[in-house]
Amino acid sequence: MRRGIATTALVAAMALAATACGGDNDNGSGGGGKSSGEISGTVTYWDTSNEAEKGTYQQLAEDFSKKYPKVKVDYVNVPFGETLNKFKNAAGSGGSGAPDVLRAEVAWTQDLANIGYLAPLDGTPALADESDYLPKAAAGTKFKDKTYAVPQVIDTLGLFYNKKLLKEAGVEPPTSWTELEAAAKKIKEKTGKTGLYLRGDDAYWYLPFIYGEGGDLLDTKAHKVTVDEEPGVRAFATARDLVKSGAAVTDATDGWDNMQNAIKNGDVAMTVNGPWAIEDTLAGKAFKDDKDNLGVVPVPAGSKAQGSPQGGQNLTVYAGSKNLDASYAFVKYMSSPEVQAKTTEKLSLLPTRTSVYANKAVAANPNVKFFKSAVDKAVERPWIPEGNSLFQAILVQFPNVVTGKTSPEKAAKAVGDAYRKLLKGDWK
Repeated sequence: MRRGIATTALVAAMALAATACGGDNDNGSGGGGKSSGEISGTVTYWDTSNEAEKGTYQQLAEDFSKKYPKVKVDYVNVPFGETLNKFKNAAGSGGSGAPDVLRAEVAWTQDLANIGYLAPLDGTPALADESDYLPKAAAGTKFKDKTYAVPQVIDTLGLFYNKKLLKEAGVEPPTSWTELEAAAKKIKEKTGKTGLYLRGDDAYWYLPFIYGEGGDLLDTKAHKVTVDEEPGVRAFATARDLVKSGAAVTDATDGWDNMQNAIKNGDVAMTVNGPWAIEDTLAGKAFKDDKDNLGVVPVPAGSKAQGSPQGGQNLTVYAGSKNLDASYAFVKYMSSPEVQAKTTEKLSLLPTRTSVYANKAVAANPNVKFFKSAVDKAVERPWIPEGNSLFQAILVQFPNVVTGKTSPEKAAKAVGDAYRKLLKGDWK
């Protein structure tokens, strides 16, 4: 999921009614929630999975045609950071080039539903066995009492660590940022390696810091902006101090690649990442010959609490699709227990269906076991149309704070001011 949640630029998009015209796809059967017979034609699927994941997802998507031989799946892997804008541009220009099915980060669902780009899925085959979905995963699929998505994977952040480096330094996996700073000094002394690579170019990595200080970006019930209160300031300060002390290194330009290279090559002992990064991390020289060398524990706590954000990916159907019947069937298939079990087996991604956790192979996966427990405790993000846009203001400030270019106080104030401009209505 998280190759760059906040690197998606914000663009203005024209509203499109749910009955909008479709794109140029030659998709066979007409739309509508009820099947008019045997499905056929083409389903164009935009997938946002990363390099380590996409081969598995492409094969699974194309296998749909074994079940429905008259349907061709046009699989397109789209870079995560470009997808939201590309979809909005395609849908906003009348649908030309828009996919039938979009893999959408959970925060995109309410945004796209609000502007009419998604088909409601209530009463369609796409929502088969709806009660089987984890309640937390299902929460991010709703907008104004309708369901606009199906949960495909759910995730959160954890602390990845190199067991050998920590053992050589004589330290245990840290449970707080204070412990991490102390452990990093020993790691440097004993191994010459840096303790932590802190991703400074993505706003998602700021969230554990503010949750750890007992705060949040917003209080949605009170319609109040809270990011610029004291916990938000302390969160910026904690991240800055990790870098300033030498416990962590950071990069404000190419954080994902530099972070992954650092942990994979054994140049740093720890990173903060999610289940989407497990397979890629294990491919590095520090782990490929000894996969047990990779450990995962909860993200360190702040001064008040321990918390990580709930993330994940949903499957959505474009409102203007010319082949709704096949699109609903494809979403049903791609979110089925069988397919979810396969993606967990091959990629260690977390299922969104309760029943899949009873699968023996899934239950035996230690990374799934850890991340499922972490997800159960994860902090839900605001399920509002502006939810994804909240990251943009943090993205502007977070790199400047961790590199010492601006103060935590100024950064928190700037983010709060930006939120009050973004949010409409009675927000204060």
